[in-house]
Amino acid sequence: MTTLSALAKTVRSKNAGVDKITFDVIFRDREIYEHVKRCRVLTRETVAALFSIPDSRISDFVEFDPAYAIKFTIYRLKPSGSAGDADIFGSQQYAPLLSVAVPAP
Repeated sequence: MTTLSALAKTVRSKNAGVDKITFDVIFRDREIYEHVKRCRVLTRETVAALFSIPDSRISDFVEFDPAYAIKFTIYRLKPSGSAGDADIFGSQQYAPLLSVAVPAP
C-alpha cells in the first residue's frame, strides 16, 4: 500500500465562490492516474465518508482525464469569511486526502 499524497503531484483545496470549497488531486502521468481511478479510492461515496459529510454536500465530482485529475466540490456549512468560519480561503481542508490508502501500482 501507499498513500494518495505519495502518488499525486498536487493535492489542494481552495474556495470556489463564497459557499463552496473545491478539491484537486492531480497526478504526474496517466498510468498513476488510471491506477487510482481503477482502485476506486476516490469516489463520491469515499469522499463523503472521508469528510464525514452527506452526499448532498458534494456539488460536483469529476474524473478529468485530460489533466490526470480528480476534482470535487463541497458546499460549505458557513459562507467564506462569515462569523465562525475557520478557513476563509478554504485552503486547509485537503488534509484528510493525504493519507488515503492506495494499493501500490
